[in-house]
Amino acid sequence: MINFNQPYIAPNQEKYIKEALENYHISGDGPFTKKCNLYLEEYFSVQKALITTSCTHALEMSAILLNLKKGDEVIVPSFTFVSTPNSFILRGAKPVFIDIRPDTLNMDENKLEELITNNTKAIYLVHYAGVGCEMDHILEIAQKHGLDVVEDNAHGLFGKYKGKFLGTFGKFATQSFHETKNISCGEGGALLINDSSYIERSEIIREKGTNRSRFFRGQVDKYSWVDVGSSFLPSDILAAILLSHLEESQIIQEKRKVIWENYDFALRGWAQDNKVKQPFIPDYCEQSYHMYYLLLPNIDTRQAFIRHLKNRGILSVFHYVPLHTSEMGKKYGYKEGSLPITEDISNRLVRLPMYFDLTHKDLEVINQAVIDFRFN
Repeated sequence: MINFNQPYIAPNQEKYIKEALENYHISGDGPFTKKCNLYLEEYFSVQKALITTSCTHALEMSAILLNLKKGDEVIVPSFTFVSTPNSFILRGAKPVFIDIRPDTLNMDENKLEELITNNTKAIYLVHYAGVGCEMDHILEIAQKHGLDVVEDNAHGLFGKYKGKFLGTFGKFATQSFHETKNISCGEGGALLINDSSYIERSEIIREKGTNRSRFFRGQVDKYSWVDVGSSFLPSDILAAILLSHLEESQIIQEKRKVIWENYDFALRGWAQDNKVKQPFIPDYCEQSYHMYYLLLPNIDTRQAFIRHLKNRGILSVFHYVPLHTSEMGKKYGYKEGSLPITEDISNRLVRLPMYFDLTHKDLEVINQAVIDFRFN
């Protein structure tokens, strides 16, 4: 069986885990945590990076930092993971779902302004598959209406929009280091802060609402409870794994690019002949090579395609079920049919296996199985 995903084992992974254990500091904010934070800050030139237990927790931190509350509205795509809206729903804010573009599958920036009301406080965008949203237009609208922008960049580490790294446009950005991501520590994330005025409070929120970070820097003689917060610090063992992966990021990215381009070239003729849509990457975007997906003609064909590949020993999966059609989405007054492009894309999309250890032989087997699929 060719798995859909398989975790990468970095050369220094076991060495760093052993070192973390020998440091006798396996809780949060140990030596490896600090090295990961520094790596992200220097590589992406952000004001501050704080690794967290998950991208979900980084998103929750962003909602606390923005002081989102009951009565506030946040514009967010329905085509995303539940963590994106949950982060501010937990603060009492209401999601306002926006439809997506049919080409990049990112939020449709042309539908953004019509959704803004006096209660709108922020835009939470998602760089789907690591392809940048239309940041120029989105930031122009956000500035015009005084809205904060948060980038859910779970898919987009190392991706760029017009030469600038994804995750460096909004006031905050969040990263995922989940097992399924390019760079992983099993479970983990990061908050990237692009506005230095939020650095001190972000440290407090991440440390359960205490000024513990200031204490360890010698800025106060004892630390105490000064704000709301929670325990968002990952174990230094996880940080050790993460650092071993970050150090291999160039090798990982190069291999994923080879896999992605292999799929795209090998399946091009088949896709054109059968009206199957391949991923679209605008010329001004540099993608992260996070996933390779296909858009089949309809849901029945998509499900038959998944069964076909499974019968050939290949695991493929669909992706997000639109949040506005969920039980929670209906509680906010949404109905099926209200975001037609999101619903259509969700029904037709299938993702092919994508991980570092896929071999050339694996790719030959997968591509041949795809080409052998017979449409009704």
